[in-house]
Amino acid sequence: MARTRVFVSFDFDHDQRLKTFILAQAKNGDSPFEIENWSLNEPAPEATWRAKARKRIARCDVLLVMVGAYTYRAPGVIAEIAIANDLGVPVRQVIGYKDSNPKPVGGAGRLYRWSWPVLKNLLAAP
Repeated sequence: MARTRVFVSFDFDHDQRLKTFILAQAKNGDSPFEIENWSLNEPAPEATWRAKARKRIARCDVLLVMVGAYTYRAPGVIAEIAIANDLGVPVRQVIGYKDSNPKPVGGAGRLYRWSWPVLKNLLAAP
């Protein structure tokens, strides 16, 4: 069965460990999704970064936003969501830290609590 290809969007300055956590969950044997690790791993010049992000998001089935305390105002995340919306790539957002109550990121839809059953449902192949 094909697995959903996921682009992970996160606040590069504050939440890099959230990407590590979701990469680990994608390795579960019953995971319906795979992280292609196409998210950008370092800041890049604006024009180059946007072009690279657009190509990588276009190759994914879903853009997953890992939401921390400051994600709602992270310029890179906001740009990635806009790119996904422009391309018609579905966007899902989950709360990255247990017992936190962060502000949702605009344009990314409903904010979900992160649990294995929730992820499996949100990221199952269409």
